[in-house]
Amino acid sequence: MDVMRRVRSFVRREGRMTDGQRRMLALHWQQYGIDWQGGRLELDQCFNRQAPHIVEIGFGMGASLALMAQANAGQDFLGIEVHRPGVASLLRTLAKREIGNVRVISNDAVDVLDQAIAPASLAAIHLYFPDPWPKRRHHKRRIVQPAFIDLVASRLQAGGVFHMATDWEDYAHSAMAVLSACPGLLNCAGEKMFSARPEYRPLTKFERRGQRLGHGVWDLIFERRSAG
Repeated sequence: MDVMRRVRSFVRREGRMTDGQRRMLALHWQQYGIDWQGGRLELDQCFNRQAPHIVEIGFGMGASLALMAQANAGQDFLGIEVHRPGVASLLRTLAKREIGNVRVISNDAVDVLDQAIAPASLAAIHLYFPDPWPKRRHHKRRIVQPAFIDLVASRLQAGGVFHMATDWEDYAHSAMAVLSACPGLLNCAGEKMFSARPEYRPLTKFERRGQRLGHGVWDLIFERRSAG
């Protein structure tokens, strides 16, 4: 995975943390956080049960992840986020709503998928509104690149789905080309077609505001083909 190590998805960012956010990390990290230092994770042990495992990459402030986990108690969600204020916000929400089927890792998502997640072990990987790196000279920094998608496909079980959403049309079409070229994935909406937003993906305040302004959002949902 040398290529993936050169193109990192994120760098940990502390941001401007309030005293309250630091308190949330201190109070709730032991319950929800995973201090990953490398090596394979046994997700069933992390959640103390056997259930479908879903990874969300870059959950922001965590509102959508918390809603999805609360609405799907039979699934287990692993959130990966390097923005520490966002991690603190999610921990506060999880504790307040007593949501027990979420765990959090604050490390680079590419490293986590590569080293911590077993092949063919995930029911889904979600990537919602990743950094679009809008300037053309920065497009190479976008996380959706062929090597990353090959890694994603290898971590999905047969029938598992990769679901991306973006409000940048250029990124949507770029991602469509990359995903369509991956032999292990099949477009659930049909060749070169975008999907309607599924009910399980919450409509965020940011997205509602964009809709009022006439901004578009593009969902791409691809399924892992069976080995046969």
